[in-house]
Amino acid sequence: MHPSAPALEPHAWSRRVAAALVLLAAAASQLACSSLGAKLPSVTDVVTPYRIDILQGNVVTSEQAQALQPGMSRLQVRDLLGSPLLTSVFHADRWDYVFTFKRQGQEPQRRKLTVFFKGEALERIEADALPSEAEFVASLDVRKTPGKAPVLQATEEQLKDFQQRNAVSAAAPTPVTAPTTVYPPLEAGAAR
Repeated sequence: MHPSAPALEPHAWSRRVAAALVLLAAAASQLACSSLGAKLPSVTDVVTPYRIDILQGNVVTSEQAQALQPGMSRLQVRDLLGSPLLTSVFHADRWDYVFTFKRQGQEPQRRKLTVFFKGEALERIEADALPSEAEFVASLDVRKTPGKAPVLQATEEQLKDFQQRNAVSAAAPTPVTAPTTVYPPLEAGAAR
């Protein structure tokens, strides 16, 4: 020890060593956590929040579009396709049917059909590629299909076993007697 340096008491020296060890352990744990964080997936990668399906507009299928004929009245078009999603004061002779569908884990669907009128009669239509009704319903069903359908027919052995079990229970019927219950009169004056 240097002659001008103050002498440390043993108790103070052990406190400094303990503090240095605590600082060293904290630094090591920070380094370990940061290197592990880069390798492990975070909670947001594993758990995703539920998002509702968003359906907007009119579903127009190819069958409905094929039923449209030039010369149909506005009322006939509305009866076939429903009310248009977009109508404009500036374009009174044009109705837009827009359909959007957003579902978590799938590409958003967007389709558009525009009908043009000349006066009160349908003149022409412009449309995106529209799915058939069956194709549209299939696009909504995202459940996984089972690999093999269950057998829905019983074998001869299963039928015989079933008949034997039912014959035993039908051979010894238990008599059913209705319980006798007496109810008090509904009105207080009726009991007199």
